[in-house]
Amino acid sequence: MKKLLLHISLFFSLVCFSQNEQLAQYYYDKGDFEKAKISYEELLKSIPQNSQYFLRTIDCYQQLQQFDTAEKAITERFNTYKQGTLLVELGYNFQLQKNDVKAQNYYEQALDRIKKNPNEVYGISNSFEKKVLLEYALKSYQTAATLEPNFNFNYQVGLLYGQLGNQEMMISTFLDEAFANPQNSILIQNQLARFMTDEGDSVFKEMLRKSLILRTQKNQDIFWNRYLSWFYVQQKEFEKAFIQEKAIYRRDPESLANIVNLGQLAIEENNPEAAKEILGFVLENTKDLELLIQANSYLITMKIETAPEKDFETINAELAGLLKQFEISPFTVSLQLIQAYFVAFNMKNPEEGKTIVKRALELPLNEYEKAQAKMELADILLYEEKFNQALLYYSQIELDLKNDIVAHEASLKAAKTSYFKTDFVWALKQFKELKSANTQLIANDALEYFLLINDNTVADSTQTALAAFAKGDFLLYQNRIQEAIIQFQTILQKHKGEEIEAVTLLRLGKIFEKRGDFTLALSQYQAIIDQHSDGIYIDEALYFSAEIYNRQLQLPEKAKPLYEKIIFAHEDSIYFVEARRKYRQLRGDTNL
Repeated sequence: MKKLLLHISLFFSLVCFSQNEQLAQYYYDKGDFEKAKISYEELLKSIPQNSQYFLRTIDCYQQLQQFDTAEKAITERFNTYKQGTLLVELGYNFQLQKNDVKAQNYYEQALDRIKKNPNEVYGISNSFEKKVLLEYALKSYQTAATLEPNFNFNYQVGLLYGQLGNQEMMISTFLDEAFANPQNSILIQNQLARFMTDEGDSVFKEMLRKSLILRTQKNQDIFWNRYLSWFYVQQKEFEKAFIQEKAIYRRDPESLANIVNLGQLAIEENNPEAAKEILGFVLENTKDLELLIQANSYLITMKIETAPEKDFETINAELAGLLKQFEISPFTVSLQLIQAYFVAFNMKNPEEGKTIVKRALELPLNEYEKAQAKMELADILLYEEKFNQALLYYSQIELDLKNDIVAHEASLKAAKTSYFKTDFVWALKQFKELKSANTQLIANDALEYFLLINDNTVADSTQTALAAFAKGDFLLYQNRIQEAIIQFQTILQKHKGEEIEAVTLLRLGKIFEKRGDFTLALSQYQAIIDQHSDGIYIDEALYFSAEIYNRQLQLPEKAKPLYEKIIFAHEDSIYFVEARRKYRQLRGDTNL
């Protein structure tokens, strides 16, 4: 019984203590520093050695301008614990009183502590950084590194140079560290990439580019070619990245896989010309079966996406030729699935498409290959409007590869199947869950459909326009483009001025754009800009219009104001960063 009472007592003590801590935090966050001070003083009495409570108490004194009380408390604690970080706290207390001479005196004393014991650098430098005393934080790291050669603070020093605006030293420090410790390269590249996307980034980019080129010239190590290739990829300058990758290949013939990946990136960023050149180089320089199949898969997929119907027989023969050359095996499953999709969706022969997939499923495939084959089979069944059979295969993939990106893709397709069936209640529930998917593309896609269903259900409880729109989307899925156009145009006639109008214009714009009818595409986007400027599709209409003027029609002066409008009126747009980069290019900022 005594033990039980002791446990109960301890439990309630912990609960009360936790509540007191939350209360102190609440007052502090609210800015009620008088009450926060009292709460933290009580907590500090309970656990005097807790530095977090002590620093919060001091902060409250300072917020209340009780500097003498703060000085006395810090001094007493310093006399007890002899911590160098408390010298920083004393200095900062005087700095708040605009007594810079005394403040600097204590800061120098803190630096002297590092000279006597370099291990104190961790706490002292951290204290300086928290107080935004960046010059002193930098001196802390430099002092310790000078005295103890085994210490490496290059990453922290690089960050501080960046915060201090000394970009040249930041670049130099980061690149030295990356070369000395390649395992830190990704961490450093992430930091460099952040600076490359900040305002005023053109100067930084040029500085980084020159520094990398200089190192490439001075040092023949392919490390610098790889870094320069990475830089050009960030700029989406795939042709320049390819030059670096070829230089790497000449010294390291095992590096062709990186060139294939570069080709894939060029495809994803809608640069087919660069992709063809890159992948063509791979085909000319390798006998590796996996790389050959991968490169051919990318090239034939690009060809399919832009091919007119008159070329379908030629492409079909080319696919058959590739499979004859490389044979039907687990190695060629990607080509087999491309063939199945092409036969079903482009040549309108779903039965043959299913036969190809089922033949692939008889091969000894791994779990991921099986999932991809099942996904293709489900897609063809959906094409045939066999909704329940398609859902069965999507569900199998979700179960077989739980929490994997392929499973999330299957979940998204299952949600779209419900949407195509006009089962909007179930589809909305699925899209809502997928909005928080780890994969950004899936999350964005799910969000788009969630908003589409939700907005048009609120606007029209009968969901008449939404059902018609879903039918148009399904016709698009089936590659019945002309019928889809008629369906969407009918929606515009029957539901003019309704919620569904803007997204219908957007769909038609993308269809016409893909067909190369840029005048018609622009007219759809312009209708959104003119009639739905306060809607959620305005940034897309502006960006897609700018891209047509800039890339397709070569009319940069018409593109520039559209990019500019995104920059100044739609900062939360997913197209903001790209719009800003392209606007600067058109404006004449050559140092990108």
